[in-house]
Amino acid sequence: MRINKKIILSVVGVALSMMVVAQQNVADYVKKMVEEPDFESAMVGISIYNATTGENIYSYNENKSLIPASIQKLLTTSAGFEELGANFRFRTSIGYVGELDKKGLLQGDVVIVGGGDPILGSYRYKQTAIDSVFAKWYEILSVMGVKVIGGHLSFDASIYDDRPLHDSWMWGDIGNYYGCGVHGLNIHENMYFAHFDAGSALNQKATLANVTPKDINLISEVNVTTGESGSGDRVVIYGPPIDNVRLCTGTVPLGKKNFKIRGSLPNPPKTCAELFAKYLNKNGIAVADDVVENSTNKRDITMVFDYYSPSYAEIVAYANQTSNNIYVESIYKYLGYKKYKIGTFETGSRAITDYLKLHNLSTKGVRIVDGSGLSRMNMMTARFMTDFLTEVSKQPYYADYLETLSQIGKSGTAKNMLKNTNLKRDIYIKSGSMNGIKSYAGYIVGNNGDVITFCFMVNNFKCSGTKVGKKLEQILLMLID
Repeated sequence: MRINKKIILSVVGVALSMMVVAQQNVADYVKKMVEEPDFESAMVGISIYNATTGENIYSYNENKSLIPASIQKLLTTSAGFEELGANFRFRTSIGYVGELDKKGLLQGDVVIVGGGDPILGSYRYKQTAIDSVFAKWYEILSVMGVKVIGGHLSFDASIYDDRPLHDSWMWGDIGNYYGCGVHGLNIHENMYFAHFDAGSALNQKATLANVTPKDINLISEVNVTTGESGSGDRVVIYGPPIDNVRLCTGTVPLGKKNFKIRGSLPNPPKTCAELFAKYLNKNGIAVADDVVENSTNKRDITMVFDYYSPSYAEIVAYANQTSNNIYVESIYKYLGYKKYKIGTFETGSRAITDYLKLHNLSTKGVRIVDGSGLSRMNMMTARFMTDFLTEVSKQPYYADYLETLSQIGKSGTAKNMLKNTNLKRDIYIKSGSMNGIKSYAGYIVGNNGDVITFCFMVNNFKCSGTKVGKKLEQILLMLID
């Protein structure tokens, strides 16, 4: 079969000319965008790179360090694929200290040893729900013949340090579900639901109807009123991680009953043990209600059962597609634990930095202080991100990693982006948002397998984040036309 070189050259020429047009269109668009009043005080960083050909398609302030927000998760979750593997599972162990006599009296403690599992007791899946998990733990003790625990139910969260929150996280974040932090032993994603009934008129006091999980040790101070119909969730919850007092302020929409708000759970390791103690007492194994922190060396605990989380790939898919902070912070600290024997924000940062250096990625202009991007102390450049994503595209776990990202028009937080648009390429994306910050990063994959990496970061704009997002989406459109 004779190959017509003229046709091939013509097709290549058309593709190249189309990319040249796209480059010019993006350049013209960005030039106009940054001159708009909403962007006059903003810093914009853009990098678009062809990972297949090595061509720099477009850049604007690509080497300026900016706050990335949740696109920071891309670093943590990729490092986890390499260091832990797609099939890794977090382990929580049940053990005991003491002697079990023939009558079923355990003269000692039952110990829950946390392994950093962020999905333990999660309501999202039937197999991870609190009752499902506790039923398995109860069954093991019951089969052993335990009828009375003479000591205490104790908990061990020492795989991670006792700083669940980074020092730079904002006070207005840490009482809410997305700022709940991570412990060596977590439960119910370290959050609780507060259910409010709105008043019958504007500005009337709203009532806290109930909280779930039930039986948690929580004191709620409520200063929530009734807002306009359709106004949505405007409640902010304040409270430190160990204290069991939560102050609820803001508004819930007029006409709403059982309106659900998410807050950070007080002292998750202790709460996990308290809830399991209640479960045991209700189901025939007697134990004191006052749980304690384990003081026994782990080597002296007799382990009887290991409970495993869903796979790493499953956890990361949910984490990246919904931007779940606790999932990613636990991965971050676990990476620190795996390499440096204890999970902290500092060892997590060192582990991620080691991973980047292993791949010869320059960390100039990059600062990593947490795994999720909740801190405003994190910094990176747009060019660093596209170089990083390009390197990941060459790794054996790339296909698995790609599937954890939201796909525009199809999945995750990007499902409703670019509606009614005939997409000629697949776009896999991670977004980041905080007050005054908007970022997008990810991959554009063509039918022929060519890969474009992109990163857009905007800091300190004056308009809404939604408006900035729409403007950045237009750049993506120009790249796929």
